Amino acid sequence: MNTIKSLQWPLIAGLGALALVRPLVNIVEHQLDVSDPPAVPIVITLVISAVWIAVVGLSKTARPVLTLLFTGLTYAVLSIILSGILSPILTGELQGPLAMPIAIIPVLLTNAVWGLAAGGLALLVQRLRGVRSRDAVESR
Repeated sequence: MNTIKSLQWPLIAGLGALALVRPLVNIVEHQLDVSDPPAVPIVITLVISAVWIAVVGLSKTARPVLTLLFTGLTYAVLSIILSGILSPILTGELQGPLAMPIAIIPVLLTNAVWGLAAGGLALLVQRLRGVRSRDAVESR
């Protein structure tokens, strides 16, 4: 439990909120009746992942894998809330995971895996830079 308490929650919340660019771009495109090439969501996801990996990997953030796991989960929760707020406003009815609660679990799992993968890469970046667990803890 102390491990979770010791995480940098403002960093996790900020990186999770940054990922809201994905659904916001989708909403804007939908409202403007613009169809994007299928690569756009993939490119956005890759850019967000690169930012997550760079921010955590190039710092001495302790527990990078756990940090980005919770970042992915934070994004999942924020996107579910965003969908619950905006879908009735934009479409007149509740849509997304809150409309079908069984969908909440796959959303959380998918984004947890995203966070784990990014966290593993951030850990690799830290290791390549010579940052070890002890160094990360001491820098706090």
